[in-house]
Amino acid sequence: MGEVEIVVAHRRRATLRVGDVFLKVDGDPAHADVEVRAMAMAPVPTPTILWHEPPVLAIAAVPGEVLGLLGGPSTASPAAWAAVGAAIRELHDAPLPPWPGRRLDDVVAELDSECAWLLAHDVLPAEVVRRNREIAEAALRPWEPVFVHGDLQIAHVFVDGDEVTGIIDWSEAAPGDAMYDLATLTLGHEDRLDDLLTGYGPDADRDVIRAWWSLRSLVASRWLIEHGFDPDAPGCEFDVLRARTREPQRPPTGAK
Repeated sequence: MGEVEIVVAHRRRATLRVGDVFLKVDGDPAHADVEVRAMAMAPVPTPTILWHEPPVLAIAAVPGEVLGLLGGPSTASPAAWAAVGAAIRELHDAPLPPWPGRRLDDVVAELDSECAWLLAHDVLPAEVVRRNREIAEAALRPWEPVFVHGDLQIAHVFVDGDEVTGIIDWSEAAPGDAMYDLATLTLGHEDRLDDLLTGYGPDADRDVIRAWWSLRSLVASRWLIEHGFDPDAPGCEFDVLRARTREPQRPPTGAK
């Protein structure tokens, strides 16, 4: 029997590792149900499900190394990033999951609520919140839903050399905005967007991806703080928001 390693733990769920087995314990059984169904549908490499007895889901470790970590550099090659882009495109082109995704109205309401909280608690300078709220507006438009992972953090993607070996943590999978997945993966690694899109294809909307960088960082910050994580760590969400504020304002789409 190997040692028990706590991979992540907070009030919503915990993930433990014992040897090559990961045990995910979630207080909401719907999350594991979505994860099991999504991995069965996804046309990309996913972990092997060993067993599922609520509230525990046991999955096998995937081979390879993580594509990178938020707050640290990615040592993966441009070809590896392109391979990840091609895999994401395959996912986005797959048939939609049969359960509903988030509505645009819900995204807008959550964004406004989280911005108000950040301002009320002086978590960030008001100008940083205001400017990123402006940038986020470009993401708040109707989208053609695709099969999205929904939480495609860079640490959820594994590669071996230039090959994608597994994508983990599918509990947020649903119909959604393709640009959200691309933005989540490149959050804090904006310099790898070109490599990713080499594999994904030329029709990604870079302005919307930038908008999702701001929107995701604004919305995630309170949850991270309340669950013991630090969005102000180097290279993480607050740095992303500050970086957006320092960029020159872009003209509206269609402006001369």
